[in-house]
Amino acid sequence: MKNLRVSLVQGATRWHDPAANRHYYGELIAPLHGRTDLIVLPETFTSGFSNDAIGNAETMDGPTVAWIRAQAKAAKAAVTGSVQVRTPQGVFNRLLFAKPDGELLHYDKRHLFRYAGEHERYAAGRERIVVEWRGWRICPQVCYDLRFPAFCRNRFDVERKGGLDYDLLLFVANWPGVRAYPWKTLLRARAIENLCYVVGVNRVGSDGNGLDYAGDSAVIDFLGQPASECGNAEVVVTATALAEELLAHRKRFPAMLDADAFTLS
Repeated sequence: MKNLRVSLVQGATRWHDPAANRHYYGELIAPLHGRTDLIVLPETFTSGFSNDAIGNAETMDGPTVAWIRAQAKAAKAAVTGSVQVRTPQGVFNRLLFAKPDGELLHYDKRHLFRYAGEHERYAAGRERIVVEWRGWRICPQVCYDLRFPAFCRNRFDVERKGGLDYDLLLFVANWPGVRAYPWKTLLRARAIENLCYVVGVNRVGSDGNGLDYAGDSAVIDFLGQPASECGNAEVVVTATALAEELLAHRKRFPAMLDADAFTLS
């Protein structure tokens, strides 16, 4: 397990224009080629957060899946973000995690945002996943999942490599500025309680529903301190998650040994 370079791509997603967004985010990613390990895009980065975008949902054979694979290969880094994906079981808000060797994993957003009616049109995922990448175990989740600590919980098993489920908890989001304080607070809470790094990437600008986004993307360390924080403008920043410091903190403050055992269903 070595240090992990994480690049936050905080962009102003174009409304309902997948081709324009692929071009836009491709240009933001290009300077990172060979200079980072993990590139994180916002939630629904090809459309913005919209129930109406469901009509243009792509399949796993569509252009966006091909695009994110190509971006990972060119950057020699993992690339992740969520898009609407149509399957026989329904349309999911699906986080894609592409590796440069062509491997593609995905996580379907479990907690659908009832306040905006997401649960009425999209299908809910069931399984939490953990991705192995460059010696780190990464648990990717989507936006509203941040508010549900039981689902996010970093469980401990003495027989598991490293004991804990994951080392880095990752959220991609379209989190409106009116709720910026909860976003910033919950990112820190998840890091502290789970003895891990937390990465949160939000968008900026305004969307077609008239909602404004404050960004506030961040890399938060295991003590709840920011390794990197973004403001409310378009920006790409890279921060380093420190492996030795994380492992030393867990050894020094092994709260996981006193945690409650449970399973997720």
